[in-house]
Amino acid sequence: MKRSVYLILSALFLAALVLSACQPAATPTPAPQEGYPVEQQPQPTAPPKEAYPAPASSTLRVATDATFPPFEIVDETTKELTGFDVELMKAIAQKAGFQLEWSNLPFDSVLAGLAQCQFDLAIAAITITDERKQQMLFSDPYINAGQIVVIRKGDESIKTKDDLAGKTVAAQLGTTGEIEARKIPNVNYKPYDTYDLAFLDLANGQVDAVIADYPTALGFIGQNPEKLTTVGEVFTDESYGIAICKNREDLVAPLNAALAELKNEGVIAELEMKWLAGE
Repeated sequence: MKRSVYLILSALFLAALVLSACQPAATPTPAPQEGYPVEQQPQPTAPPKEAYPAPASSTLRVATDATFPPFEIVDETTKELTGFDVELMKAIAQKAGFQLEWSNLPFDSVLAGLAQCQFDLAIAAITITDERKQQMLFSDPYINAGQIVVIRKGDESIKTKDDLAGKTVAAQLGTTGEIEARKIPNVNYKPYDTYDLAFLDLANGQVDAVIADYPTALGFIGQNPEKLTTVGEVFTDESYGIAICKNREDLVAPLNAALAELKNEGVIAELEMKWLAGE
């Protein structure tokens, strides 16, 4: 009997093995291979964060201070910006295929705004300096402009910059004229928000001298030739350039290319004759 039970159990065991062998094996889930894209639900992505609020690619925001005749002024008849720099910038834009969006504000605000990339460019008789290069880029120079002393006609006490000790000397805030005025020993320096106010006070006897860029000085003397004159020589070697937001390195090459073309075509010489030679 025991042998029969043993034989029956053995037969059942063998049958179970045969049936299990006939079942399809479970397919294991393959582990994702390295570098293989795994399907996931699409996730919303945040828009890229701009380094600064950029305008349309063909429109450049340009800052200026229209109180620097003959470089930038407001035409009293049309109320439009004009002057050497304004016409030069428009010619550059036409060459390079840009549109211009102008902002007119005080000079120190022009430099501060450009350093923060609130504007793409600035053109306002801006002297290229090592200090400014720390905060902005520059185009190639487009005109040489050193500092000179302007006095009232008939003032025999001032003949050169060396005679300014003990005098009240004016310049506009943020300009290289201010930098040079502060260097002179024993000067009573008086800052102004704009050069037109400084030259008005000079003509009226409120200050003894104004230090300004030579072309800018000529522009103001041309407005009041009976009262103002220069003394001494231009005593610094400086160049004006177009200031560029540091995030817009892409603008340097096209601006320089346009400047070079305008120089070769004689356009810059024509602007000098129109705005500077007559002074």
